[in-house]
Amino acid sequence: MSESPRIWVDADACPGPIAEILYRAAQRCKIHLHLVANKTLRPPDSPFIHTQRVQKGFDVVDDIIAQGAGPGDLVVTADIPLAGRVVDKGAWGLNPRGELYTRENIQARLSLRNLLYELRESGVQTGGPAPLHQRDRNAFAAQLDRFLNGRLGEE
Repeated sequence: MSESPRIWVDADACPGPIAEILYRAAQRCKIHLHLVANKTLRPPDSPFIHTQRVQKGFDVVDDIIAQGAGPGDLVVTADIPLAGRVVDKGAWGLNPRGELYTRENIQARLSLRNLLYELRESGVQTGGPAPLHQRDRNAFAAQLDRFLNGRLGEE
């Protein structure tokens, strides 16, 4: 892991309960949390929490995060193509439900995402994401704890 890992968040789609977990972790562990969105964010005041509002547009948030994230950083996103980009750079990807994206699983996740996209484009109803449950928050918090303790990716 790099000397001072950071956490990057695709904040436009980050659920409120997950953002709250991240805010507390940034303060407690004194780790820099970078929230990137194309909307105004109002996180708690902290020298460890940084916001960046970007213009609206296709992949603008993703591009900022992919450029900024480096080896050993954690990127919180449900956007699988963005996760693929940062994993290729040596960062970790973590979705808000606690699923870790790694070099070992990202291609399978991208393939499934592309298949579902093609099905939707052809008119097949694939449904949307399920509501965020307590078990999802717990899974996310557990993976975040592993990251903060330098044990992410350990089984």
